[in-house]
Amino acid sequence: MSDRPVNLNRVRKDKARAVNKARADENATRFGRTKAQKTLEETQAEQARSILDLHRRDKD
Repeated sequence: MSDRPVNLNRVRKDKARAVNKARADENATRFGRTKAQKTLEETQAEQARSILDLHRRDKD
């Protein structure tokens, strides 16, 4: 056995941090997008809106 006492609260908190970090990494890979992907999607959405506005008819 080890010569030093083990702080069980620290062990419990370290384990919880590891679980939360693993969950965060999993969510980042599942839902995360790069900045380039976000700007590309925003640009494409803006272009689609402008094309729809060009085809809009006025109500007269």
